[in-house]
Formats: sequence, structure tokens, C-alpha cells
Amino acid sequence: MLTEMENWRETLKPHGSPDRLCNQFRPAYLFVDEPIYQFMYGNRKRGQSCRDPFGTEILFPEDAPGAMPHVTSENKVCPDVTRWREYVKFPDLDKNCPDWSQAEAKAASVDRRENALLMMMTCGIFEQLHFLMGFEDTLMNFYEEPEAMHELVDAIAQWRFHWMQLLVDHLHPDIICSHDDWGSKHSLFLAPEMWREYFKGHYETFYRYQKEHGVTTMHHADCFLEPIVEDMAEIHIDIWQGVIPSNNIPALQKQLSGRMVLMGGIDAAIVDRADSTEEEIRAEARRACETYGPGGHFIPSMTYGRPGSSIYPKTYRILEDEIDRYNQEGI
Repeated sequence: MLTEMENWRETLKPHGSPDRLCNQFRPAYLFVDEPIYQFMYGNRKRGQSCRDPFGTEILFPEDAPGAMPHVTSENKVCPDVTRWREYVKFPDLDKNCPDWSQAEAKAASVDRRENALLMMMTCGIFEQLHFLMGFEDTLMNFYEEPEAMHELVDAIAQWRFHWMQLLVDHLHPDIICSHDDWGSKHSLFLAPEMWREYFKGHYETFYRYQKEHGVTTMHHADCFLEPIVEDMAEIHIDIWQGVIPSNNIPALQKQLSGRMVLMGGIDAAIVDRADSTEEEIRAEARRACETYGPGGHFIPSMTYGRPGSSIYPKTYRILEDEIDRYNQEGI
């Protein structure tokens, strides 16, 4: 029987031979004790509001899986994208995160034979845009102010690339989980051609750098992305984490043929509610394993974008247990 780490590696290989389904994020070791994560997100507390280093108001309700922006006409950071240079002040990562020694020592203490060191890069390019100006302005500006939007997208991408370089060069992660939701439950936010024009090249640059440095690219997007799934494989995404069931997962497995692992498939709307019963949670986990597991290159998981992430703690524990049960029955 393979260890969890060995099974993980086999699952990622296009022609690998895993002996069971990986169980959500195991064997990843979530590492957030590093300067940039603490600088960018360290003040977010459940049940409280705050402002991020860009100046966006952030709400973190008690009943939400994570923090979210609260952008209004009165508080938006960038009210006029044609003047974005006046409004958008990029946090200086070198100045604010100068000391990596403690993080380097802690990262070095992780046993990489048993654990994959996982770093988080949330709030991708598209998400950063609507954090700065709101969702409606973001979508309208792609059509009304394309020149300014290209400039702002390029600036965000340059800042984000530096962030990624610092993580890779200082901490040598096994996995970077990069977040950027590009769609809703049933459609992309932008036409595929527009997504390719603004985003594809930048993400190809990010993820090629990671690949060249031995980092597995996990892209979180809990949304419908079928129209650009080939593009996602082309830009070196190893794992699409957060794939929701409104995507035709079995068809995508056949189409991709091992070029990208699909991770998710468990409907959070069913399992992560105050009134979700243990039977409902187990049934949804079992459905995902039985429906998508045989297609290969699939990891059953909650679609939220980090280990242990569920609104109700029981949810994650029951899901893990049911996936383990499914695996034990198949051995």
C-alpha cells in the first residue's frame, strides 16, 4: 500500500498508478507562518471587519467559509480606473516582509517525505480587480476602458509575480494554491476570448516559473470553467482545486486524459449547512467518489480553497472519514 505522499505523487502523474483516492488536501501541510501571508491576511478574524493592505474593507461573517470584500460606491479604493495610478498603492512586500529567517527555519523542519509543503496565494488578478473597484465596475471597465484595464491588470500581475518569487526562492514549497475565481456556478464571468486576452498570458508566466522550480500548481476556482479547461491545462495547472459539480466532471476527465487533476466534486451547498445531517454529508461524499473516482485523476474534496475549510467543523471531519471508508472498501 502506498503512503499518502506516494499516492499523491502517483495521482499527479499523467500515467500514474495510485492505489486509492487522495483524501481532500492530505498529505499537504498548510504553511501560513510566512511574512507575506501574515502581512496580507493576518488581521482577518471571523466575526470582524478590517481593511487589507490595499485599503479594501473586508468582512468575515461568522457563517462564511472565508473573508470577503465589502465594496460600495463610498468606500471603493479605485472609483475611476482611468486614474488607477492615483488610487491603487501596491503594498511594498520587500519593505513590509524583510525577515524570512523564522519562516525558512520552520519550513525546513517539515518532513517532505510525509508532507507536501503547501503555500497560499489568495486573491488572484481578477479577484484583486473587484476588491479594488467592485464587481460591477470591474466587468463594465473591461468593455468601456480596455486600455486602463490592461495597464492595471499588468501592474497587479507584476506585483503578484514578485510575491510568488519570494515564496519560491525563500521557502521552496511543494505546492502553491493560487486563488482566482473566473466564473459563477454556471458560466464564466468573461467570454473565453476576453479571459485569454487579459489573464491567460500572465498565469502562464506564473505557473511556468513554478514548474521550472519544481512547484506543483494548484489553482483554486470553485466555479464553472468548462470553456477554458484546455487553456488551464496549457498554462501548467497541475490541479484544478474547487471543481464544482455543475461542471461535467466525467467528460472533463476523458477530455483531459491526465493532463490536469480535478479536485473537488463535493457540493458544499449540500454538506456545509447548519442542518446538514451526517447521512447527507456521507451520501454526497460517497456520490462524488463513486461518480468521479473511476475516471481517474480526481481528488474528492470540499470545493473551498484550503485544508480543513468548512463553516461547520463536523463537515470536514465527516467527509474525510467517508472518503477513507470508500478507499478501505476498495482495497
